[in-house]
Amino acid sequence: MPDLVPVETLTFEKALAELEQIVGRLERGDVPLAESIAIYERGEALKNHCAKLLGEAEARVEKIRLNADGRATGTEPLYVP
Repeated sequence: MPDLVPVETLTFEKALAELEQIVGRLERGDVPLAESIAIYERGEALKNHCAKLLGEAEARVEKIRLNADGRATGTEPLYVP
């Protein structure tokens, strides 16, 4: 594989785009076994990195609290069940 940028330095968008390329290559099945294993491992690292970045972003999202009149009274963390 060519020189790869360390996964932890990639933005969410770049990591996701690379992950999509890897999935496409593996689905086509035209990659030699040794390379398939290497890119699968890279894909797993990219998936984990994307999940971490997404979790961090979700933790930063806040929802606006409204009073009975519909006026904003502040914010609170947005919890996604």
